[in-house]
Amino acid sequence: MVQKRNKSKLIGVGLDGDSEELRITRSEDFLLVGGSKDTHEQMQEKCIKFTEKVRQTGKTMEGLDRREFLDIAEQCDMRVVEIKPKGGRAGGEK
Repeated sequence: MVQKRNKSKLIGVGLDGDSEELRITRSEDFLLVGGSKDTHEQMQEKCIKFTEKVRQTGKTMEGLDRREFLDIAEQCDMRVVEIKPKGGRAGGEK
């Protein structure tokens, strides 16, 4: 049986949509949904910059530790929302 490997992705959600048009951008490294035209373009630019910086480290997103991820996100002026599982810490640490 072939087991599919999980791939990390950035997810961006724009909440200032100005029309009934839903903007969606998908790539190997990120998924962006919503936002005004300007907001969506800004999210695209930040995600592209983020993935370029990750590649410069010689790692994949899966290979980054939490601190590396947050440092790169800060360099790209990204807002990061960490989802903390019940009973654990962000990033699945216990």
